[in-house]
Amino acid sequence: MTETASNPATAAPRPALLSFLGGVGTVTGSKFLVESDHARILLDCGLFQGFADLRRRNWERFGRDVTDIHAVVVTHAHLDHCGYLPRLVRQGFRGPILASAHTTRLAGIVLRDSARLQMEAARHANEHGWSKHRPAKPLYNDSDAEKTLAFFDPIPVGDDVEIMAGTRLTLHHGGHILGSTWAHLTLEDGHTLAVSGDLGRAGHPLLLPPEPFAGADVLLMESTYGDRHHERELGRSAFASVIARALARGGTVVIPAFAIDRTEVVLHELSALRDTGILPRSVPVYVDSPMALAALDVYRDAIREQSVELRPEVLAQGEAALSPEPFLAARTVQDSIDINSVHGPAVIVSSAGMATGGRVLHHLHRLLPDPRNAVVVIGFAAAGTRARDLVDGARVLKMFGEYVPVRAEVADVPHFSAHADASQIIDWLRAAPPPHTTYLVHGEPAASAALRDRIDHKLGWTAVVPRSGEGVLVR
Repeated sequence: MTETASNPATAAPRPALLSFLGGVGTVTGSKFLVESDHARILLDCGLFQGFADLRRRNWERFGRDVTDIHAVVVTHAHLDHCGYLPRLVRQGFRGPILASAHTTRLAGIVLRDSARLQMEAARHANEHGWSKHRPAKPLYNDSDAEKTLAFFDPIPVGDDVEIMAGTRLTLHHGGHILGSTWAHLTLEDGHTLAVSGDLGRAGHPLLLPPEPFAGADVLLMESTYGDRHHERELGRSAFASVIARALARGGTVVIPAFAIDRTEVVLHELSALRDTGILPRSVPVYVDSPMALAALDVYRDAIREQSVELRPEVLAQGEAALSPEPFLAARTVQDSIDINSVHGPAVIVSSAGMATGGRVLHHLHRLLPDPRNAVVVIGFAAAGTRARDLVDGARVLKMFGEYVPVRAEVADVPHFSAHADASQIIDWLRAAPPPHTTYLVHGEPAASAALRDRIDHKLGWTAVVPRSGEGVLVR
């Protein structure tokens, strides 16, 4: 009798199951699990941020037995894509964490800083009694972060790497932040899956555009700006105007900026404003974020190494592209405290970008009540964050257990975002053969729905906004 497909030794592989465990209906907490007969791969492993009910999900156990996960693929080093990794390791994950070399280095900075900030917040809450938890505890600590970093395994962008027998991974430059990638998986049954990570925009002032999408059976497409259009020159003009107004009033400008990439882009723009005279050399610029300063060193190294990710004009300009002299680095806690005694005119660039934590809160606490000052929100502000509250016109902001009046000027300049907008996403997709299904993830509901409709109308592709926790077959 001849062998048939019913024989386990010769049976065809079953279709892989794709589960949406985060990054659905929100721009945070990205986690997508691919399970085949012989491999379980987690694509991104981010923290939830924003509303309290989202943040509480960070404390829940992972939705699967983490010891069964063979590997994690991290597209880039932002906290909403890698910040849950120490929790995964604490629960027993021991596989490789695959990412580009620059992402590996930046993730070390991000995770160490995240652990430090959570430990500091828990300590502050216990000392001042503003948390309902007794005692308040960090989500993870510095020991968890160090254990996690030992599992990172950098792989060259563009190489075809075998993760497990029959399961292969290729990373492609994503143009979002230094080291960012979009990932292409080939599964053991021959089907393919791509995940965009956070897709960069063609107008990024430092980085080259993302490598073109070449097609896959299933695509996970971020949709952060799926309902918006960037106006780069309008954004630069608005940025310059609010700084000029605040300085003319004798005020201080505080810019909540993501420590990875946004700080570099802001410094690049401030350097240009120095050259035009809009930002006088007598006005100091402070960078108050240890993580941002450490990341800045990675970007400087990339310039010195002539990284293929960077624009030729940035490489030609050298480190001056990131140095609006005089530029004062606040590395220690005392440095940060000293800035709080400085009165305008001045510019303070500090993280976190959504004002969910970090040193920027102390500057906002001091500066928001004074109408001479200004706050410039330069990137995407997720619902439920303080930055979003400011953009939406909040008159008070809660920090450190008390409400602070908002009398400073608030300027929303989202055109500095490192995310592709709706038209740029369509352009990135247009040249590729249509996937069987495109899933719109990492976006708020309205943005994901708008991009779904746009893909349907412009490309004629099948696009779906999945539900949180949903599982689908990869065909």
